Amino acid sequence: MAQGTVRYWAAAKAAAGVAEEPYEAETLAQALDAARERHSGELARVLLRCSFLIDGDPVGTRGHETVRLAEGGTVEVLPPFAGG
Repeated sequence: MAQGTVRYWAAAKAAAGVAEEPYEAETLAQALDAARERHSGELARVLLRCSFLIDGDPVGTRGHETVRLAEGGTVEVLPPFAGG
């Protein structure tokens, strides 16, 4: 299992109640499942609308179970926001 950091932005940060936290997961899907377990309620709804960056690269439409996480990596959780 890789260990790294999940960073929440905007509405995701508010729903999680933290700006960042560690992950221990092999894939993005596993990291997000663990986040949903830790922060039940609103975060699960917010994550449905989010886009994700893995070490600065967009996930896009790839299945989260196919996105491998690296040791020491960073997952950025980006809800939709206005203003550009």
